[in-house]
Amino acid sequence: MVSLSNKIQDRLISGIKKFQPVLTSAKSKDINESDTVVIITDMLSEIFGYDKYTEITTEHLIKKTYCDLAIRIDGKAKILIEAKAIGLDLKNEHTKQAIDYGANLGIDWVILTNGYIWQIYKLMFSKPIDKELIYEINFLNMNHKNKDDLESLYFISKEGFSKSALVDYYAQKQALSRFFIGQIILSEPILLAIKKELKKVSPGVKIENDIIKNVLLSEVLKREVLEGEKSDIARKKINKILNSSVKRTNPTDISINDSPKIEINEENIV
Repeated sequence: MVSLSNKIQDRLISGIKKFQPVLTSAKSKDINESDTVVIITDMLSEIFGYDKYTEITTEHLIKKTYCDLAIRIDGKAKILIEAKAIGLDLKNEHTKQAIDYGANLGIDWVILTNGYIWQIYKLMFSKPIDKELIYEINFLNMNHKNKDDLESLYFISKEGFSKSALVDYYAQKQALSRFFIGQIILSEPILLAIKKELKKVSPGVKIENDIIKNVLLSEVLKREVLEGEKSDIARKKINKILNSSVKRTNPTDISINDSPKIEINEENIV
């Protein structure tokens, strides 16, 4: 379990309280992109804990064009941030621009924000390059007493990112995706478990794994869960895990562990 220290928790809570009125005022005034970037930079420093002078860079050069902001950790750019004016709705073309920047530099994590909406993307360097929206923050709707809201900020904070909290959250989301679960249901260990239970309720009836699998494919699982690139990725990952597990343990003992949870001291949330 990952523990959220009092220091980090207090900083996140103070940041929500401070910047919600700042963003509300900026939105009502419809400030321009440059002024929005100033607020975002302050948020990255005061809420997320990045050093404004050594870890936050502005106008990061990418193939003769510039991304608005980049986060450097140990001297290397790890997160790209594309900022838009606070009055603009984030659209597909903005997302594509941000993803193109990340793809050109080989950076996995990209954030698209207009100050109060923060969209966190994970890039997949497949052919073609794809992306997945991991989660979205509406800063104006955040509640500083809500554990999930604090957790969503922690994931992209300096401390959280350094401890791979965002990577762990993404792994958990992948494991709980319909594609991953669909392929697990069709795996041999689960088919054997279903066969065992069916024999209990229908003793004497001959039931084979292939018959169970065909029923699952044709009548239980949706086709969209079993077809396409995401399903293929899930299938390959599960097969790799199962094949390596066979060498170490009984396949029926395989389980997927939950990702670390954030432990929050409720006494400090006021």
